[in-house]
Amino acid sequence: MTVAFSTGRGKPPGPASGRPDGKLPALRRLISNRSNFLLRYSPLLILALAWEAASRLQLASSLALPPLTDVARAWIELIQSGDLVGNGLSSLYRAGAGLALAILVGGALGVFMAVSRPANAMLGPLVELFYPMPKSALIPVTVLWLGFGDGSKILLIFLGCMLPVTIGAYNGARGSDQHLLWSARSMGARGLRVMWDVVVPSALPELLNGVRTALALAFILLVSSELVVARQGFGYLIGYLGANGSYEAMFAVVLTVAFIGFLADRVYQAVVERALRWRE
Repeated sequence: MTVAFSTGRGKPPGPASGRPDGKLPALRRLISNRSNFLLRYSPLLILALAWEAASRLQLASSLALPPLTDVARAWIELIQSGDLVGNGLSSLYRAGAGLALAILVGGALGVFMAVSRPANAMLGPLVELFYPMPKSALIPVTVLWLGFGDGSKILLIFLGCMLPVTIGAYNGARGSDQHLLWSARSMGARGLRVMWDVVVPSALPELLNGVRTALALAFILLVSSELVVARQGFGYLIGYLGANGSYEAMFAVVLTVAFIGFLADRVYQAVVERALRWRE
């Protein structure tokens, strides 16, 4: 009779080892993700605590810096009254419409300037002229053209956000790999086919960086225009509450705009990472 001795090598760990399959690594990943999340956003928690302490200890005037708990209470009241939601929907419509037009027109314009020397010679100086100009200076112009309604705000956001998208698309398209262009043309591709199959994918990373810049700029231009000339929107609500001394509610709206902008940026980055996964 032959007695076989097992060394246990190659045998998956069982209950005797105290390590159920897959559970411990998953737990470690969960703890690591939570730790990274807390570490990443801990400055926001510290800022909130410092804000509350500075106001409660009267290190700052309650008018200039109301307690964060009072701001949260005012935020709930604005939600319940419907003022925040109604004005917020108007603002998001204006920002979304202006930004969408800027992405479409600016992206196409940047790629066209990159592949056409006459277009670059004609439009390049205009882009260089208007890019450093403060876009809020166009508020009176857009109001003069389109009045006090949504159109003037959408036009302002469109004009301000189009330029970073155009520059991003232009830089990306100009950086197209010449070997890919030569290969596409050698296989019979011409005109729009080369642009769509080679130039546009090459321009996409820089274009998306320009869109991220335009996303932040859209919120700045939106609130600026609504503060000056609007009867509805986040900017109008901020100005109205500040003028009436409702500083807790005013800060609540300001923090709401900041949070929406932050959330939009996070979502956009996640979408971009998924969209550019093919580059890996």
